[in-house]
Amino acid sequence: MRLNCTRDHTSVAFRKVRIVYPLVQRVLFFVCTLALVTGCATSRHMHLEDGADLRSKSNSPHELTPDFLYKYLAGELSGQRGDLGTSAAIFYELAKSEKDARLAERAAKIASFANIPGIAIPSIKLWVALDPTSDEAQQAATEVLIRTGNLNEIEPHLRHLLSKEEARAHGFLQLNGLFAKTQNKAAVLKLIQSLAKPYPDLAEAQFAVADAAWVAGNDKLALDALDQVEVLLPSWQPSVLLKGKILTHQSPAFALEFYRDYLKAHPDAVEVRTHLARLLVEQKQYEAAKLEFPIILDTMQHGEFRNIAEMTTVIGLLSYQAADYAAAETYYLQALNLGFKHVDQIYIYLGQTNEKLDKPQDALSWYQKVAAGPHYLEASFNYANIIARTQGVDKAIEWLDELGNLTTEQQISTIQAQANLLTKANRDEDAFMLLGKTVQNMPNTAELVYDYALAAERMQEFGILEAELRRLIAEKPDFAAAYNALGYSFADRNIRLDEAIKLIEKALSLSPNDHYMLDSLGWAYYRKGKLNKALDYLQQAYHINPDPEIAAHLGEVLWTQGQHDAAKKIWDSALNDHPDNDVLNATARKFKP
Repeated sequence: MRLNCTRDHTSVAFRKVRIVYPLVQRVLFFVCTLALVTGCATSRHMHLEDGADLRSKSNSPHELTPDFLYKYLAGELSGQRGDLGTSAAIFYELAKSEKDARLAERAAKIASFANIPGIAIPSIKLWVALDPTSDEAQQAATEVLIRTGNLNEIEPHLRHLLSKEEARAHGFLQLNGLFAKTQNKAAVLKLIQSLAKPYPDLAEAQFAVADAAWVAGNDKLALDALDQVEVLLPSWQPSVLLKGKILTHQSPAFALEFYRDYLKAHPDAVEVRTHLARLLVEQKQYEAAKLEFPIILDTMQHGEFRNIAEMTTVIGLLSYQAADYAAAETYYLQALNLGFKHVDQIYIYLGQTNEKLDKPQDALSWYQKVAAGPHYLEASFNYANIIARTQGVDKAIEWLDELGNLTTEQQISTIQAQANLLTKANRDEDAFMLLGKTVQNMPNTAELVYDYALAAERMQEFGILEAELRRLIAEKPDFAAAYNALGYSFADRNIRLDEAIKLIEKALSLSPNDHYMLDSLGWAYYRKGKLNKALDYLQQAYHINPDPEIAAHLGEVLWTQGQHDAAKKIWDSALNDHPDNDVLNATARKFKP
């Protein structure tokens, strides 16, 4: 069974199908034959692809009537001309009239390839109705129903796909990935519980329930389901890793203890040890984390692991996060020697690490190694940042202007990078003018409009800020950051607070658990004087990411509530990590004696 997530508007099941029209000449031959015989052929079968008979499930042959042949030929010729909508519609109508699953399949695949849901959906439903035993038809129905958010109709199709014992376990493991973009997580959980109910002794089914429960925010149900998995399939690493994730959310200390207990019995569990090391880094227990790194690599080198270069890179990233830049450089170089495939990405990591080691010339050398491709602009922007620090912003902008062979989109990204350099240099007016000129003269991307709006805010051009963000929301209603930026601007200026809250709540509905949006909502409630609500959202945001500005806001709410010691503790911790943050310093000076 294939239960793959849809990555774009064309379903995975259809994306791999070649839409070809090899039979036009054959159909023309049949038409010519009709003119030579009685005008009606009843003893032949038409062919669709590579000699396959065009028959209904009853195996009764199609009569090659002039009307049938004319419509079929019209569908083929429309496809040849690139008019896939007409082609799909003709084959769909033929499938309905002939009650033929093969024609319905043909219509469904053409319409899905062309991203025409108005034809694809009824064609798929007809295909399933005419050939209910087809796994491919059920797969297609599943994907299109997920894409259109119609969970009410999806269960029978999934039940069919999960009915095959040989594919059932793998199918359950893929279920939650299918619904990754579905907003109603509670409905997904209910659906997966229903699908898993007939299989109480299948560990993968219970794991699917646990995963869905975790995503839906029901930690207790998730842990209960994982307890069942442990009985059915003891010490299974995917179950251990999910439990560790849930415990981390509840208490990092509990998660660390859980990982360590598991590793005492299973010292070669590389993935679990890697999660332990990552959590230690997140908890700033850097020395303890460093002890795990060589164990991970030694275990891999003496076991049957093929991705040692990739894991060495991961250890390098963790070392970088732990501020052990010399070790990070060593691990990255080892990854290169081990044959890490994505060398340009390693070059960027080495460049960033050498910047931290205060070796700008070495960093420039690494960035220069990055070839034209997906990482080229990132390396170029990093290179420009070093020039800005060592030779001045104007030199960096001039260097970026010299980049050649850029697409329009890359040109816009480059201008945004130049504006960012100007902003860092406190040249807000220059950044605002550059972005404004770009908005007027180049195609507008959502990110460009967003940057221009924020530049307008720094210039206190609030009319432009609001107009641009509202335009962005109208043109791209799923751009969560635009709602958040407008709502936060209102809250920060202490105006239109009810609208601010609605805007930020909309942003959170599009991007759940985003710490910046949680911070914005907390700040808006603080402005309204609802301190308990403000504290709740700000603590959530700070728990996800102890960003210095979130720390500033959280400390201010705590101070206003009279919790002065707690506020000082938050500020002091944040200042220790971010001593130069303007918002944090201003807030701490405002309240601390």
